[in-house]
Amino acid sequence: MHYYLAKLPLLLILLLAPTVWAKEHLQILAWDGYADADLVREFEKRYQVDVKVTLVYSDDELWSKVTEPNSDSYDLIAVNTAELQRYIAKGLVRSLDTNTIPNLNHQLPRFKHREAIPGLVKSGQTYAIPYTYSEMGIIYNRKLVHQPPESINALWDPTYAGKVLAFNTSNHNFTLAALGSGIKNPFIQSPEQLRQSARRLVELRRNLLTFYSSPQEAVKLFKTQEIALIFANYGNQQLKALIDVGADVGYTMPQDGTLAWLDCWAALNEAGPLAEQWINFMLEEKASLRLTNAQGLANTIQESTAHHNANLIWLEPIENADARASLWDQIISGDVMERF
Repeated sequence: MHYYLAKLPLLLILLLAPTVWAKEHLQILAWDGYADADLVREFEKRYQVDVKVTLVYSDDELWSKVTEPNSDSYDLIAVNTAELQRYIAKGLVRSLDTNTIPNLNHQLPRFKHREAIPGLVKSGQTYAIPYTYSEMGIIYNRKLVHQPPESINALWDPTYAGKVLAFNTSNHNFTLAALGSGIKNPFIQSPEQLRQSARRLVELRRNLLTFYSSPQEAVKLFKTQEIALIFANYGNQQLKALIDVGADVGYTMPQDGTLAWLDCWAALNEAGPLAEQWINFMLEEKASLRLTNAQGLANTIQESTAHHNANLIWLEPIENADARASLWDQIISGDVMERF
C-alpha cells in the first residue's frame, strides 16, 4: 500500500490529502461597526483562518438568519442580553470556555461579574460575553425642536407629523408603546395589552415619515427630508453618524424611561474553539477602542461618558416574540386601527 502511494505524483497526493489542509472558517453575524474589515484581516492573519462577517440590522433579522432552514452554518452572533434568552431556551448557543479568553481580565469590574448581569450565566455556565452597550434615546433636530423632548410620547406629538423616524423592529416598538401608555411591565404584556400597544403603534405609524432599518438610512433621510425627531435604536452610534455629516442635532433621554441594550458575543452550537479566540481578540484594546472612537459606542474596558443619570431601562426578555412579530407585520403592512 505504501509502495504504491510513493509512486503517485505529488499533485495527486495533494488532491487526495484530507481536508485538514484547508483553512478553518469562522462565520459571524454582527451589527455594523462591530467587526471592521481591517480587524477581520488582522484576525485572519494571526490565526491563519478565513472569516466571513454578515451584517444584520434588527433582532428579527438576526433570529431569522440563525433559525431559517438550510441557513449558512454561523458560528458567532452579536446579540443583546434580552434576545439571548430565546437562543438559550431553544438550545441554539453553547456555553463558552472562559479559561481560553484571558482578555476578560481587562474588562471593567461590572462586566467581569457576569453572574450579576441577568441572562449571561445559566447553571454556572457562561453563554455570552459583554462587548458594547448604549441607551436608545431621542435624537432631535435643533432647527425644528427647540426644547429637548422629555417623554417618549413626543414621537406621537402631532406637531411633528410626517417629520418623525422610528426603527423597523417588532420587539422594541411594542415596549416603547407600552412605556408611553404607562403599562407597568412593558416587556411582559397580556394579549389585551399587546393589542393596546398595537393600536398605539398604528397611531405612531400615522405620525411618521417612515420606519428606518439602519443608521445609514436614517442619516440619508435626515439629509434629504425635514426630520424633527428620531428614535435612536442604535444610540450613540447613530448620534455620531449624524454629527459626522454636520447635522445640528441634540440627544435626550426621556424622563419616563429610556431603553438600553447590552450587546454580547455568543457562540452557536456548532462553533469550535475559534469562537473563543475571536471573542478574546475583540476584547483587545484596539478593537474595543475602535467601538468608541469610530462608532461612538461604549466598550467594556474603559469607563463610558454616557448618561449615567438617565432613567435607563435595560432590555429584558419579552412575553412572546412571535406574537409581537405577527402584529408588527400587520402594522407595517397598513392594517387599520380596528383590526386590533
